Amino acid sequence: MSRAVVITGLGLVSCAGEGVEAHLAALDGDAAPRTDTETFAPYPVHPAPAIAWDGQIPKRSDQRQMEAWQRLGVYAAGLALDSAGVKDDAALKQALHLVVAAGGGERDYAVDGAILTGLRDAPDPGAYLNERLQNDLRPTLFLAQLSNLLAGNIAIVHGVTGASRTFMGEESAGVDSLRIARARVASGQIDAILVGGSYSAERPDVLVVHEMGGYLAHGGYRPVFARGAPGGFILGSCAAFLMLESDDHAAARGARAFARLDAVASDRTRRMPGSLAGSLADLWQKAGLTAPDRILSGATGVPSITAEEGDALARLAPGARIRALGDVVGHGLEVAAPLGAALAAALVAHGRAREVAVTTVGHRRGEGVLRVVPASP
Repeated sequence: MSRAVVITGLGLVSCAGEGVEAHLAALDGDAAPRTDTETFAPYPVHPAPAIAWDGQIPKRSDQRQMEAWQRLGVYAAGLALDSAGVKDDAALKQALHLVVAAGGGERDYAVDGAILTGLRDAPDPGAYLNERLQNDLRPTLFLAQLSNLLAGNIAIVHGVTGASRTFMGEESAGVDSLRIARARVASGQIDAILVGGSYSAERPDVLVVHEMGGYLAHGGYRPVFARGAPGGFILGSCAAFLMLESDDHAAARGARAFARLDAVASDRTRRMPGSLAGSLADLWQKAGLTAPDRILSGATGVPSITAEEGDALARLAPGARIRALGDVVGHGLEVAAPLGAALAAALVAHGRAREVAVTTVGHRRGEGVLRVVPASP
């Protein structure tokens, strides 16, 4: 059984603002995304917009107990439910399934700082690290870091109480969340599912982690495909959720379909010169892409893989307009694929594209290609 899977709800939050119109304006504009170069200098970030949380998270007690990444995700999920016209449909939400892509929660910065400082002079760094992790971290901290808390808070705040699952694993988590969600609807296992993710870039701990790997851009903003060496990505605080339904389920309740999520293909190739181009060509074919007029690239700005992706896309779709998501909202790791899919659906729904390819090339590993087309052939 293979049913058409349509996108009936979109929830978007990023430095571009909130909602579809704000993001389409940023996508089609030439202005640099809003960038904070001072708070975490020398590392720029694309910060979250000012948000009236009450609009989607009415209880202040719920707002207070969530970290920033959770608030962003719960808010975007509410926007998607509103967009799909099911915010007040308790019966539908009770059976609605949920797939979330998210990383870990915020850490105890004081403890982390003390451990990193002591590690420099420790005679046995491994033993020192094990001892400090066992004795210095509060057990409750691990509960605060659970990625599936986002799914739990969406259930509590919005009443989405069907089965849920959470994917971790950087950019690939976003691709696989869409792949699994789409496959379940297409196969007839379920009729509707809410899928997406969220990311808070304004955290010293994540900046430290990525800087230790040599992945962060320094200084001011430069376009993703023009960063060259040393390059790197600029993290963006963002969230994106989509409501996916079978076309007959959407039609039965009179819902508007923005677009059809026609295919999601993923891979994890060993990164060697030329391997990424080969992976993208294979995924392009698996996704059934023919001649996309728009490409939304999740390219990170990490020099070698970004250059290879740019060259591969130029060969795969000559003449297509390519836009890096990092030049619109920054890099949101797990959110890259859901956000790209949501923007692609918005482009199709507004008649600005007939076939959109979305690529997600992880900064260390994992590749994905999505095909988004009009809901009606």
